[in-house]
Amino acid sequence: MSTIEKNIAKVGARIREAAQAVGREPATVGLLAVSKTQPAAAIRDAFAAGLRDFGENYLQEALDKQAEQAELDDLPLTWHFIGPIQSNKTKAIAEHFDWVHSVDRLKIAQRLSDQRPAALPPLNICLQVNVSGEASKSGCAPQEVQQLARAITALPRLRLRGLMCIPAPSEDPAEQRAAFARLRQLRDELALDLDTLSMGMSQDLEAAIAEGATWVRIGTALFGARDYGRPQ
Repeated sequence: MSTIEKNIAKVGARIREAAQAVGREPATVGLLAVSKTQPAAAIRDAFAAGLRDFGENYLQEALDKQAEQAELDDLPLTWHFIGPIQSNKTKAIAEHFDWVHSVDRLKIAQRLSDQRPAALPPLNICLQVNVSGEASKSGCAPQEVQQLARAITALPRLRLRGLMCIPAPSEDPAEQRAAFARLRQLRDELALDLDTLSMGMSQDLEAAIAEGATWVRIGTALFGARDYGRPQ
């Protein structure tokens, strides 16, 4: 068994245990492999071990991987964009991704909708919320969620699926759960047909699952420490 296979098995066991501890079906929690800074070969290895969904933070790096036809073009991968979005990058994101987890303002959503090719299905969208109020983090303020979510639902080439957050780091499980509970509460208050909570990473996936995560975004626990020397 390769290292990536062992890591996937370990993360899968953590997901199962966390879900079962709160009476959830493990199958309701999706594993999104955060493959930023990882080479195409690592993604192919992860695919061979059973993963299908991959999240990228850096647009040019992701496009380069997708263009490596000998490596990845033959694989039925689902690509998720999970990084901050600049206006000049929306066209490429709209054309090359299946999901976007990091929409935090209406201008970006409008551009993604306008630039989504008609031949592709509507782009799956998560609204990123800055639940911890950190100045350094992207995401709309909690009080903006209602208005922004309802505006996004009116855009024709997008499908709003739910909310995403990256809370302030904490080693306290109670603090972790409180942040994720806030996102769940915001989702429930919208009273829309939303099925997604994208929350939880390698260090806090158990708390996220306890509060209803449907995607956990896992990088380090799957691929090991990242090499930030790779082009972004």
